[in-house]
Amino acid sequence: MALLREMLAVQKKSCEILGEVLKHVSLQQRQRAAELKAWRENNPTVARACRRAAEGLSRVHTDFLTGLAEEAAESAEDFTDSDYALGEFIDRYGPRLAHFNGVMQLLSQLAMPDEKPSGS
Repeated sequence: MALLREMLAVQKKSCEILGEVLKHVSLQQRQRAAELKAWRENNPTVARACRRAAEGLSRVHTDFLTGLAEEAAESAEDFTDSDYALGEFIDRYGPRLAHFNGVMQLLSQLAMPDEKPSGS
């Protein structure tokens, strides 16, 4: 019985700690969202340009990912048989994909949100 009480106390303490972590993380997210909103409001031209760039690059990103996925599917058996083939594939696509994803994420975060039509 004492062991159950001890386990319950540990679980309760874990829940309290998780609650504190959640408060801290959500506060940081709210602060970051407020900072981004203020930045967009102070830089509307750049924010709109980021939105247009993100929309345009999204199509390029989709085409790039489609090509990568098709090549991966066609070469999957080669990858299991050859570390060299897998390394070549990673070297070919990995850095570009990582950089492209970083650019897309930045543009998306800085982009002016969609303007919602009034009266809807």
